[in-house]
Amino acid sequence: MSQSSPRLPEDYCAIVVGSGGGIGRAVLERLLTDQRLGRLISVSRRPTDQLDPRHEPIAADITAADGREALSQALHEQAGAVHLVVNAIGLLHDDARGVQPEKRLEELDEAALLALYQINAITPALLLKTLLPHFKGQHPATFLSLSARVGSIGDNGLGGWYGYRASKAAHNMLMKTAAIELKRLNPQSCVLSFHPGTTDTELSRPFQARVPEGKLFSPEFVADAILQVVEQHGPDDSGGFYDWANTSIDW
Repeated sequence: MSQSSPRLPEDYCAIVVGSGGGIGRAVLERLLTDQRLGRLISVSRRPTDQLDPRHEPIAADITAADGREALSQALHEQAGAVHLVVNAIGLLHDDARGVQPEKRLEELDEAALLALYQINAITPALLLKTLLPHFKGQHPATFLSLSARVGSIGDNGLGGWYGYRASKAAHNMLMKTAAIELKRLNPQSCVLSFHPGTTDTELSRPFQARVPEGKLFSPEFVADAILQVVEQHGPDDSGGFYDWANTSIDW
């Protein structure tokens, strides 16, 4: 754990992707309480209220090329460094797409697997590609992307949930690989995969019955944990995988 400079300096620029979801919205609202904040861009498929003069909402689907282009254009209108990105999008289940956690090999479905990889692994990597010009330099820049403990290969003792596990493992590898490259482009960069724990959101709602008492977290609790992890980790930790308690997770 290390820091060579404040991770969120005065007048910093932050981006929250997935601000329409429970965790993303909580991070957005938490950042707006920070007096150091200079500019905050939020991205969601559904329009988000402006909330604050520093807040610039963008209604876009970041999983699509035109959505990422909309974000890129918004940034170029006021060119400058980006200091923090929180990617809060993810997919575990979707009745409309026929996506559900699989219990057996017989339940594997090609379309569902592709959807999970597209949202959980491919989109975060392409988002980082989109933001690359604003990460280059000498300024502190953190890219934190939501992962899941079930994406840990070493921690997998139960099996099941094939697509979600595999897509999150792929996410972690993409983030780890990007961290190595970004260190050459900005020695103050830090890329983190983050496990929020089971959070009371739409993603986890069908699976909350078995959550131990005290282990179902509010989005506000997770938002605070995210920002604590951001502040406590710097370049030497880039590529790491941490949970809500700031504990390193096995790959």
